[in-house]
Amino acid sequence: MPPPATEAPRAAVLGSPIAHSLSPVLHRAAYAELGLTGWSYDRFEVGEATLQGFVEKLGPEWAGLSLTMPLKRAVIPLLDEVSETAASVEAVNTVVFTEDGRRVGDNTDIPGIVAALRERGIEQIDSAAILGAGATASSALAALSRICPGEIAVYVRSEVRAAEMRQWAERLDVAVRIADWADAEQGLRAPLVISTTPAGVTDALARSVPERPAALFDVLYDPWPTELAARWSAYGGAVVSGLDLLVHQAVLQVELMTGLAPAPLDAMRKAGERALAAR
Repeated sequence: MPPPATEAPRAAVLGSPIAHSLSPVLHRAAYAELGLTGWSYDRFEVGEATLQGFVEKLGPEWAGLSLTMPLKRAVIPLLDEVSETAASVEAVNTVVFTEDGRRVGDNTDIPGIVAALRERGIEQIDSAAILGAGATASSALAALSRICPGEIAVYVRSEVRAAEMRQWAERLDVAVRIADWADAEQGLRAPLVISTTPAGVTDALARSVPERPAALFDVLYDPWPTELAARWSAYGGAVVSGLDLLVHQAVLQVELMTGLAPAPLDAMRKAGERALAAR
């Protein structure tokens, strides 16, 4: 529930670095569409060392926080409650402040991935491939656990990452095959490929896109399109972008923080597209 009406409700995104974040654009667009003229949404540069001090100073006017790296795990000890979804990957990207002052953590990345895929007609798949094994990959694995009963191949660049993904797979009860990054081009033939790597990492794979690719979910949105996404689209494959994920997870955040649903998906997406085009 939102804060008491006597206060001007506030929300913000925290992280480091944070200047690039589109979250303020998306949330402010939602507030405008919903008629929440008193609401504000800002961004703050906050690292792990300063997170606790920042959170403890927040007053009753605060409705919620969006969290990006490196805070998604660091915030958990500061919370009174964590949703089952967030606990499944030990990552919180949303904090909602209740009227009685409790801090409740949730993860909208996982259902956001599912919603973005569903929007493109991908509701159930037999198998999939994940490129990369960082924090986003664990959320992708959790999302796939809901729609993919078959094997998920994960292409990694180190044994440390491989071990982490095996642990997540066991925890999420999904069938995972760990493969070396050197063989990542084989993964491009999967019915769904989710690329979770930083900018530039998959550029070399673009030349290996099959002639008739299936679906690619590239979690990047800036720069866009990536070389992999551009080649995939040129060959007629379906492409889901990082902006799709950002918008869908933000929709869920707005609903959690304001108590109003549905959040205005189209208005938020258009605001994000305009902001990216202006960069």
